[in-house]
Amino acid sequence: MQAKQWEVRLSGTGGQGLVTAGIILAEGAGIYDGKEVVQTQVYGPQSRGGASRSEVIISDEPVMYPEVTESDVLLAMSQEAADAYIHEQRAEGIVLVDSTFVKVVPETRAKVYAIPLTKIAREVARTEIVASIVALGALATLTGIVSQDGLEQAVLARAPKGTEEANRAALHAGFAAGHEVREQ
Repeated sequence: MQAKQWEVRLSGTGGQGLVTAGIILAEGAGIYDGKEVVQTQVYGPQSRGGASRSEVIISDEPVMYPEVTESDVLLAMSQEAADAYIHEQRAEGIVLVDSTFVKVVPETRAKVYAIPLTKIAREVARTEIVASIVALGALATLTGIVSQDGLEQAVLARAPKGTEEANRAALHAGFAAGHEVREQ
């Protein structure tokens, strides 16, 4: 059996929690699922509102090149991120867009899933800050790149004290949203 390597790009704007989401995804796959992982991030000129990107490579074998060259999975949580990164997406890959903010998905041959991630976060946790956790739940369901159990352990290990239940609710809402769009 050939080893599988996933190149994942999480993108949006500063303040959406994408760097933390990348760390959580890497820890879920690496620490809890036993995969080989590399995680990197790029910040825009401002910490809030500027471009933000986190990249994670998850593999069954040691990662030989630590940067995403052509993503298998793209999360775009802003229109700007969708416009900027969809062209660096594998044709057979998966794109998840936050339809709360991404209104026009650029042309791609990849499979596109549109989920209102930020809207779901507002509904389940009364805050947008957990939208990236909703996104991770949906990505886990849509791709299988990390187990739901491993991802939940990583989320709870990183959640600030007192926010564990809001983060757990956001993650489970993401699992459910991923199941819902996958079955359509």
